[in-house]
Amino acid sequence: VQLVESGGGLVQAGGSLRLSCAAYGFAIDDYVIGWFRQAPGKEREGVACIARGDATTRYAKSVEDRFTISSDNDKNTVYLQMNSLKPEDMAIYYCPRTYFHAEYDLGLDCDQGTEYDSWGRGTQVTVST
Repeated sequence: VQLVESGGGLVQAGGSLRLSCAAYGFAIDDYVIGWFRQAPGKEREGVACIARGDATTRYAKSVEDRFTISSDNDKNTVYLQMNSLKPEDMAIYYCPRTYFHAEYDLGLDCDQGTEYDSWGRGTQVTVST
C-alpha cells in the first residue's frame, strides 16, 4: 500500500497548482483520502478530503472557495486543484487514507475519528509574494 504525492512547486501568490495523489495496492473508493498540510512551526491541518468518488467532500474554511478535491477511480488517483494561492498556503502537502465509515461524521477538518495511515513523503508547495 502506497500513496504518492506530486505536483507541488513554486508559484506566485494568486497562482494555481494541481496536486496529485496516486494510490497503489488498494482501491481509493473504499477510503477517505485526505489532503493535509504542515508548515514549519505549525500544526498539521486537514485541508480537504474525499470519499466514495465525489459523493462526499470536505474543505477547511480557509480553502473552501479556492481549492477543489476530486478523484478518478480509473486512475486510482485523487487531485487537489488549488487556485488563488496565498503565502499562508505554503506547506508540505500529504495525502494519507482512512477507511470510510458511512455511519461516522466526517468533519470539515477531515477528522472521522479514525486514524489516517500510509503517509507519503509529501509534496512541497511554495508561494512567493
